[in-house]
Amino acid sequence: MGSSTAVASVENMTTARATSRRRSGVAAFLTAGLLTALITTGCSLGTADADRTGVSSTAAGGYDSATRNDTQFNRTFKHVFSPVEDIEMHHVEGGEGPPLVLLHGWPQSWYGFRPIMDELAQRFTVYAVDLPGLGDSRGAPSSYDKKTLARYLSGWLDRQGLHGVRLAAHDLGAGVAYQLLAQDPGAVSRYVHMDYPLPGPTLSAKDYSTFSWHLAFHSQAAIPELLVDDEVREYLAAFYPYVAQGGRAYGGTSTASPFDDAQINEFARTYERPQVLRAGFELYRTLGQDETDNRRSGPVRVPTLLMAAQGSMKSMRAATDPLLPNVSRAVEVPGAGHWLPEENPQAVTRALTDFLR
Repeated sequence: MGSSTAVASVENMTTARATSRRRSGVAAFLTAGLLTALITTGCSLGTADADRTGVSSTAAGGYDSATRNDTQFNRTFKHVFSPVEDIEMHHVEGGEGPPLVLLHGWPQSWYGFRPIMDELAQRFTVYAVDLPGLGDSRGAPSSYDKKTLARYLSGWLDRQGLHGVRLAAHDLGAGVAYQLLAQDPGAVSRYVHMDYPLPGPTLSAKDYSTFSWHLAFHSQAAIPELLVDDEVREYLAAFYPYVAQGGRAYGGTSTASPFDDAQINEFARTYERPQVLRAGFELYRTLGQDETDNRRSGPVRVPTLLMAAQGSMKSMRAATDPLLPNVSRAVEVPGAGHWLPEENPQAVTRALTDFLR
């Protein structure tokens, strides 16, 4: 499909959204030829200007909307905001034992680890962090490339007085984690890398963007925000099953979501903020810079547990082995697609506990 067809698709979808504000925009977007055009025409990765408007606006509900009435949560955990450089970072903290830091990916927040936090907190002091600019963290970092985000994370660790922590990171959060290992080798003693092929020596950002339509789409400047706009919840609800076990990303046809309505509502609550929505897409727009930075950083020697979706380990290791060569164990999570903690919390908790204790 040529660029003129892609432009026509954008115009048609924008018109559809204007006439039916709630569901027609997402439906048109998910079925239009634009996604194929983004992949097959070789569109370059684009970066929009960083949102530097400061503290994020207040969306419906506050940072504790999902936990305010959760007795079990409030018995163990608390919400904390910490200044780091020119932003505030939000995390949830609780438990007893050595510190374990959890980093989420897209389109999630600290809440993506909620299914496994109670059990982990029996053995570790858990710190589930919202990445800079995402979740309930406030303000915008200077860039969303993973090396820059790792600098903020290093500052956050210093603020908490943490050193030599155990670290588990999922999806694009694992890109931040790798850069933290490279920049600050003493920060982490053991590392769990969860379902994320690292751009770098064996995987270019260009090739990475061809793995799935959403990787190419999210990398485009401005277009994702234009199309998703006020239909964030609908978009997320449609996306989650796509990369779940049996979803289309794994060659299946399942449309079953691994998340219930309450979980989707919590993720949507933060991504409905325009600056958070934009920040999420910036994680993809900076993959080209990530490739460059990862090539320069090279291998890190921290003892590592690799975790992947069922049937995905071989392809992930092709990208991660050159950068994470000290793999103690590699685990495919049975019955899980991309959403490891939600799709098989028991297996994930067991693997983390066995490796990190």
